[in-house]
Amino acid sequence: MATIRDVAQKAGVSAATVSRYLNNKGYISEDAKRVIAAAIEELDYRPSMIARSLNTKQTTFIGLIVPDIVNPFFPELARAIEDVALAYGYTIVLCNSDEKIEKEVHYLTTLQQKYAAGFIVVTSNEEADHYTTLDIPIVAVDRRIHTSIPFVATDNREGARIGVEHLLASGCQNILCMRGPAKVGPANDRFLGFMDAVEGKGIEMHVVECPFQFEASELAARDQLQQHPIDGIFASSDVSAAGAMKAAYSLGIKVPDQLQIVGYDGTMLSSQLTPSLTTVAQDVYKIGTLAARMLIKLIEGQDVTEREIQIPAELIIRETTRSEAQ
Repeated sequence: MATIRDVAQKAGVSAATVSRYLNNKGYISEDAKRVIAAAIEELDYRPSMIARSLNTKQTTFIGLIVPDIVNPFFPELARAIEDVALAYGYTIVLCNSDEKIEKEVHYLTTLQQKYAAGFIVVTSNEEADHYTTLDIPIVAVDRRIHTSIPFVATDNREGARIGVEHLLASGCQNILCMRGPAKVGPANDRFLGFMDAVEGKGIEMHVVECPFQFEASELAARDQLQQHPIDGIFASSDVSAAGAMKAAYSLGIKVPDQLQIVGYDGTMLSSQLTPSLTTVAQDVYKIGTLAARMLIKLIEGQDVTEREIQIPAELIIRETTRSEAQ
């Protein structure tokens, strides 16, 4: 493999001049740029990323921290971010925090020491101190971190309202809200949307907090279905909705004839279930691409005029609800 000294010798310049060219630092004449570029092409020279990171204190990799890689929302998000990053010459390093703040901080610290160019973070923590003190570009996705950190997400409150209003229009009078963890911002926003929809409607409602996990959601839904004559469920994630569907099946409750269910996220899981799941769909790919482009602008010193983006959600009606009251 060619070295920087080989390039310098071929171009007839010093190794320091080649280094300035590669790192885009310091003055280099146009003639020198041309002969260096020609030498690099002829020798098929590839700069050492390790040496370059030590010199510039920055690599071309981006840390992506998500709370639960098992949840299908996050692999779909990662795919979108990776597509954009690769197009701009960046590489994604995926980190799973398991909703644990200590793991989140570990990844932030470790990758910053390795000269990560920036971070895209779906945080599991409400405290922002360990973010606001970092001297590195950060973009938050799905969950706000701090007003100083750019943010991309769906309008969760409005999306939930639309989903619950569909249950009401389909004749549901006794509705369970599976609201998600109380410390997670999107879960709280979706709960507020649920309350917006049911307020003043004179219906029976029940609220249960459960994580965005299948088994826990199944247990929570089964418990509520055994206690109350529930005819509608709004679940704050597709995974929780899938758990509710399993609970209904185990209790012999027919969906949608006896129980209607609306999920949230619009992941591929929602169309693969039987019956297929009515869900409030987020444009996951758009969220990921916008976040990646925003971060790359920050990394490359470009202006980011819109630092908080909220994308509308869309109700997708499938087989777990009736399209109208019957």
